[in-house]
Amino acid sequence: MSGAGGIDGVPEGVRPPPTDPMKGARGVFAATLILEAIVVLLALLVLPRFGSGSTGLGFGVVIGLAVAMILASGLQRRSWGLAAALGLQVLLVVASFVFLPSMAIVAFAFVIVWVVLVWMRREVARRMAAGTLPSQQQE
Repeated sequence: MSGAGGIDGVPEGVRPPPTDPMKGARGVFAATLILEAIVVLLALLVLPRFGSGSTGLGFGVVIGLAVAMILASGLQRRSWGLAAALGLQVLLVVASFVFLPSMAIVAFAFVIVWVVLVWMRREVARRMAAGTLPSQQQE
């Protein structure tokens, strides 16, 4: 359900921002997924030297998750794109503990990044609904 000006989260009677700030947030989510996939794949290169319990299955699962992150980055414009990205974070944490325990540090670092990103998105949506974004102010 769209509010004023066709932008979700803007109630009737509140001046909508000239551009949809959530579009920018979706771009940040997509870029973060690409960055995370790169970091995960690069971490796989050093894990055999420092990690314990590395198996072919573990590497395969983590590589599969990295590919899924790259694919999910292109799906962020969908309404369920953020949920898919957050689901991949949960899968990465579980896979890190089950298959590659030394990779849990990377997984938790990105969990913190995603918590901050979701909080920022929520804050922008709250301010947009209240009409307090700088772009919603009268000049």
